[in-house]
Amino acid sequence: MDRQSQGGMWRRGDTIGRGNFGTVSLATAKQKANRRRNHLPPLMAVKWAEVSHSWTLQKEREILTRLEGCPHILRCYGDEITTENGELTYNVLLEYASGGTLASRIKNSHGGLPEAEVRRYTRSILQGLHHIHDRGYVHCDIKPKNILLVLRSSSSSSETSHDDCVVKIADFGSAKNTMKEQRKKMNERNSLSLRGTPLYMSPETVARKEQEAPSDIWALGCVVAEMISGKPAWNCKSDMDVDELLSRIGFSRELPETPSKMSKEGKDFLKRCFVRTSMFRWTAAMLLHHPFVSEDVQTAPELSNDTKVQLSGSNVEESAVGGQKRRRINGSDEPSIGDDRLNPVSKDSISLWLVSSVIYMLTVKPFFHQFVTAYNICISD
Repeated sequence: MDRQSQGGMWRRGDTIGRGNFGTVSLATAKQKANRRRNHLPPLMAVKWAEVSHSWTLQKEREILTRLEGCPHILRCYGDEITTENGELTYNVLLEYASGGTLASRIKNSHGGLPEAEVRRYTRSILQGLHHIHDRGYVHCDIKPKNILLVLRSSSSSSETSHDDCVVKIADFGSAKNTMKEQRKKMNERNSLSLRGTPLYMSPETVARKEQEAPSDIWALGCVVAEMISGKPAWNCKSDMDVDELLSRIGFSRELPETPSKMSKEGKDFLKRCFVRTSMFRWTAAMLLHHPFVSEDVQTAPELSNDTKVQLSGSNVEESAVGGQKRRRINGSDEPSIGDDRLNPVSKDSISLWLVSSVIYMLTVKPFFHQFVTAYNICISD
């Protein structure tokens, strides 16, 4: 049921969407109130639910407040409780995304987005994820439907160009605070439930109900592949059920499909996202330095020296050894193959080895020989 009601400074309009945790409607700021408190834009979105069913929406409002300041996360202008027909309604005022969802953009592209556009969108999503993870949160439901296109300017033009839009992460209803969840795990390890959408879940989420920052990176890889190809990263048959899909994700060695028409940099970017062992998956901070998205180097976060070493050593290298090709893989879920080439030994190392050998022959070896002889005599007696 649409509610054509109003708050103290805004007025609710038509419904534009419905989700698991609330209904989304257009909202306009009242002119007098807007002059008195100019933090409200003329046009907004309001997400609302009955107070008795608004716990998740209230949690989302709290998370958005803690994540303020990032231009790649949907802005929140506050909340308000209104009374309509004797019922209390909880409302959260949000930034209006006139460009719609990334899911709609992909659907209307009829075969995928241009790679230049994908690179730009991916960089923005990564910057948002880095901000989220840096503050101790995990989104848990990264997918095209939860990525919104917002006009860069406050232009009220009815025609929206995708070049004028920036993507922003929205819908934090499934998000979690990693520190709080870690404290809960001590007593509730077996009662953890899956969050998110199966098509974008990571292997560790399905297999171990583990959802940390690397899970968002896996989901981002699925989104990037879908932007390029225009279809989900997992090639699913129409009659495949959810359990079969989850089995493929969590308990096989299969990986999501990498679009063949993607550039070399794009394919390598997806390789860093689609690592089945989460501890080897690249972080948002590392991916912001990847050639696929690193045009704006100034916006990439500063990395520690250890991370820089890991980053620089994460390429697949091939070399000819004895007429055969050998692959050394770093930064993936496969164990690194050690370098078996002989390294030059210094004179100091040789001298140290000789001294150690002489000491062993004069002291340790005779003592050990006497010990073994005495032991054998005791046994024979």
